[in-house]
Amino acid sequence: MKKVLLLSLLPVFISSNSNEINYERKIEQPIVELDRKDIPDVITDGDLLDALIFVESRGNDSAIGDRHLVGNEAVGALQIRPIMVREVNRICKRIGSHQRFTLKDRFDRDKSVHMFLIWKEFHHKDSSPEKIARNWNGGPKGYKKDRTIKYWNKIEKQLNNE
Repeated sequence: MKKVLLLSLLPVFISSNSNEINYERKIEQPIVELDRKDIPDVITDGDLLDALIFVESRGNDSAIGDRHLVGNEAVGALQIRPIMVREVNRICKRIGSHQRFTLKDRFDRDKSVHMFLIWKEFHHKDSSPEKIARNWNGGPKGYKKDRTIKYWNKIEKQLNNE
């Protein structure tokens, strides 16, 4: 029987005294050891990010989607649209961070992950992986849209394959 350690992960840290956002997940001591069957829905930020990147772009940092929407294309590993860059910059301003992102940053894996984690920490600190994924795909009310169910199924399949 496969054993899994549940680990305590520190959340994203956003400092108002710095231009940097520390998104590294720092692993502390294991909390408890359980059989995998006992924790079927434990998903870490890293697992979810890996699944999102795979489903969105197959890991291609140069991916360009929705080419028919010139100027509004979803690009990069996480297929980020200009509206998401504006939202993340709005969040940074609101929390007092001097960090700002450009449209070009969407092609940089680390900066894309920064943007995702800022968005997630601000809007979905305690949300389920399904709600996070469906909102990432479908916007602020994405979790209520039928069309994001198929997207979540792809993410869930990828999570189960890892």
